[in-house]
Amino acid sequence: MNIDLRQIRPGKLAGLLNSTPLGEVTTESRVRRNVVRAGLRVGDGKRVNVLGYAAWLLITWCGQLREAEAVSGLTGYEAMKEQARARNASLSTSGRDIGEIPAVVDPQRKGKTVTGFRSFCESYFPDTFTLAWSPDHLKVMAKIEEAVLHGGLFAMAMPRGSGKTTIAECACLWAILTGAREFVCLIGSDEGHATDMLDSIKMELDGNDRLLEDFPEAAYPIHCLEGIPNRCNGQLHHGRRTHIGWTAQEIILPTIPGSPASGAIIKVAGLTGRIRGMKYKRADGKTVRPSLVVLDDPQTDESARSLSQCATRESILAGAVLGLAGPGSKIAGVMPCTVIRPGDMADRILDREKHPTWQGERTKMVYSFPANEKLWAKYAQIRAESLRNDNRGREATEFYRANREAMDVGAVVAWPERHNPDELSAIQHAMNLRLQDEAAFFAEYQNDPLPEDEGDAEQLGAEQVADKTNGMKRGVIPIGCNHVTMFIDVQGKLLYWVIAAWEDDFTGYVIDYGAYPDQKRAYFTLRDATRTMARAAPSAGLEGSIYAGLEKLTGDYLGREWRRDDGAAMRIERCLIDANWGQSTDVVYQFCRQSAHASIVMPSHGRFVGASSIPFSEYKRKRGDRVGHHWRIPNVQGRRQVRHVLIDTNYWKSFVHARLAVAMGDKGCLSLFGKYDHRLFADQITAEYRVKTEGRGRTVDEWKLRAGHPDNHWFDCLVGCAAAASVCGVNLPGMADWSNRKRKRYTQDDLTRR
Repeated sequence: MNIDLRQIRPGKLAGLLNSTPLGEVTTESRVRRNVVRAGLRVGDGKRVNVLGYAAWLLITWCGQLREAEAVSGLTGYEAMKEQARARNASLSTSGRDIGEIPAVVDPQRKGKTVTGFRSFCESYFPDTFTLAWSPDHLKVMAKIEEAVLHGGLFAMAMPRGSGKTTIAECACLWAILTGAREFVCLIGSDEGHATDMLDSIKMELDGNDRLLEDFPEAAYPIHCLEGIPNRCNGQLHHGRRTHIGWTAQEIILPTIPGSPASGAIIKVAGLTGRIRGMKYKRADGKTVRPSLVVLDDPQTDESARSLSQCATRESILAGAVLGLAGPGSKIAGVMPCTVIRPGDMADRILDREKHPTWQGERTKMVYSFPANEKLWAKYAQIRAESLRNDNRGREATEFYRANREAMDVGAVVAWPERHNPDELSAIQHAMNLRLQDEAAFFAEYQNDPLPEDEGDAEQLGAEQVADKTNGMKRGVIPIGCNHVTMFIDVQGKLLYWVIAAWEDDFTGYVIDYGAYPDQKRAYFTLRDATRTMARAAPSAGLEGSIYAGLEKLTGDYLGREWRRDDGAAMRIERCLIDANWGQSTDVVYQFCRQSAHASIVMPSHGRFVGASSIPFSEYKRKRGDRVGHHWRIPNVQGRRQVRHVLIDTNYWKSFVHARLAVAMGDKGCLSLFGKYDHRLFADQITAEYRVKTEGRGRTVDEWKLRAGHPDNHWFDCLVGCAAAASVCGVNLPGMADWSNRKRKRYTQDDLTRR
């Protein structure tokens, strides 16, 4: 049986062999004898007998088997498997090895950038930095260069759009590629912001041809990955692993002998994320910690509006961030930032009086505004009219073109090249931004935000409240105080409470405050509370958890004695509990009726008495009512059968702020205990602002919650404590003494006539 080997398929050949009586073949010699007897010849592409071809295959197989047995020491099929494995491993290794690192294309260009950050940016990112540098840019880059090469902490406020994020990313690249820093930590306002910056750095390392040309020891192994991070673990250089890392949170440059960037690390994190304990252990066993931290805009619009969040970020910066280098090491830091509002984190860090170590410096878009205000006012009118008519301000631009010389007099801008294509100069660009939103312009571009326009100029700020401390120990009542009051604000998750002591002339002292359950942390909000009343009473519903919380809180504080400076023991005289929250009203009344301290606790309701409302003094008094200074206690009515207090909250909020504004030592002053960090408390005390409103022939303060709806629960508590003191008979000199006025005595004849 003859067959053409050029036309046969492997599967068919196997079938022919199986169907042909070849006989048992066990050794190479027997196969050869069978071939000789048959007189067959094996030829390439010729017509041969299939038995002869099968015999030739077996001879070849026997030769390979003998070779495999000699190499591996195994026998039979196991030897063939080992040979195949070794061959595949050799092919895989040769595919994973990146081979020789290319030579540097331009050593002179690379040499200039090693010690010059500006030269690095200009040489390798020409498509990014297309405009000429401003003097402020050069100043910032010099600070970055000093921090990277010699250490130090530098905070620089730059206008929006100045390229500070891009400069921060380039600073990270420059620090590790030149070997100046082996571990750089890049921190953003949150983890998402930081991850976006790392993605941008990855794109430069993977796609920037100039970096590949001059820093091949770092960029070439990254290019060899071809965008597949799974290849990192197997990448080799001359048979040794490069230990390259390419994840969403970090970049680890390849370990290449002789490379200044060998094994360098860039890690990212959000400022409020996991920062402590950041380290990396190299293949040689050395543990490295961050030596340079770059913080890009470490605050958000939301955190800038909250004093407590600003304080939290400030404390993280001072503790966790600056302690990244570990014991015995000093970290270098650069923080490009923008001031969003007065007193925010950036504003405080840039203040050299508060934080001299950061050497803060502010840059602006405009250092001097144009002197000819009349022409610019006319320009503003023309521009507004043009925009209303969908002409995109072309008429205003022509007006500026015709009067440019006069309109530019006195103006000094930081970056003359910065303006849009449809604008003629940086001065026009800056004035357009100012006309668009003046408050945003001074905050975002001038780093000098305008004072808050919420409320009047005399209203206290959070820092003033936080600093109003008297040095007394927590829980100790100052001598001269004869009344102690408490107020509990009921919320779904927590109970906020404040305890205050009062002298007879309304000199007040906040002796304690807190939240139940205790959150065990300095800064928190109602929204992010983790230890809630529901968790404290897991078997109870909402009303049950509130009742249990009130019972625990009043049991702890109303049943104890409070020590005065002179050793006298005092107790809380009056405790008001907020019953305004709809879901808690019934349970508050039930608790006040059934409480073991029923003679002390009393429900309260705050009433918004505006300019157009009827003031408490004009309410028709009914039999059994108690009427005081902007508060009243109606006679018991309805099914609840518990007396409650109605409070004019607008008046008492103004009253409390007025007491906080009184200088220490003067009569009527209200102060906080100790020398503690009261910034969260102060943040809530200033969570509202007042607006003077006229109506019905009178002027009153109407209090409104600030934008962002911050927590104001301790403010409500302090207001309630002051109103409770008035119920107890405390009076400011000159205040009408409603509670202690003498009642007219009636005779039997008077009662008979009535």
